[in-house]
Amino acid sequence: MDSQKVRLALEERGIDYTSFHVNPITGKNMDSLFFRMNPSAKLPVLQNGSEIIYDTVEITQYVERIAIVSSGGSEISCGEVVQWIKTIQEWNPKYFTLAHIPDKYRLFVSKFIRRVIIARMAEFPNLASAYHCKLREEWETEDKLRNPEVLRQSKEHLISLLDEVETKLSGTPFLVGEEFSMADVFLMPILARLELLNLQDEYIYSRPNIAKYWEVVKQRPSYKKVVGKYFKGWKRYKTLFKTWCFLQVRSMLRRY
Repeated sequence: MDSQKVRLALEERGIDYTSFHVNPITGKNMDSLFFRMNPSAKLPVLQNGSEIIYDTVEITQYVERIAIVSSGGSEISCGEVVQWIKTIQEWNPKYFTLAHIPDKYRLFVSKFIRRVIIARMAEFPNLASAYHCKLREEWETEDKLRNPEVLRQSKEHLISLLDEVETKLSGTPFLVGEEFSMADVFLMPILARLELLNLQDEYIYSRPNIAKYWEVVKQRPSYKKVVGKYFKGWKRYKTLFKTWCFLQVRSMLRRY
């Protein structure tokens, strides 16, 4: 989801870039080439020459600075936009998302990723300690998913965020006034995730201002290229089916 935020920012600011797709569900972020660059194995990663950035907010700010230099302008996100970005980024979608995936699929993927990490650990012993940290994270995630309190807090945080957005959108078409901003870039993937999980009726369309806003922002070219291309309508089933087949074949062949 953070990768979508960065790509949306790049598209909205008109920055040329090359996109490398690293699918974390198939454990591609654990491959040694990527892992050496970013031992946290988290996405996204932006590389511009020798500059490598892992933090989503920092990447977005970097993109804005590039846009300013390229256009010769001086406009950058105002304080209210930055505050909204921080507020949205405070919600971690990880546990909420995993809690809404059927156990048999979630556990299958979790087991596959753990085997990928163990295989990479054996293949690259000089990175063993970093891989071990990722393996421990996977087990900790499973433990937290069994804790109802963790899931309750995640859901309540999301509801609180959406209620705040709903109130804000009662007076303006976008999060910060009349113009689309980086704050909207950070909100769009959350709404897209809710739609992907078939939770739009409960969380989006039950809030009329957000529902209206969502229909508007889905028409933006950046959304269609970054999100709609892969997850709109039947395309989301194609994307998920392709990933699932990859996992099944690799598991059958025991190629991790």
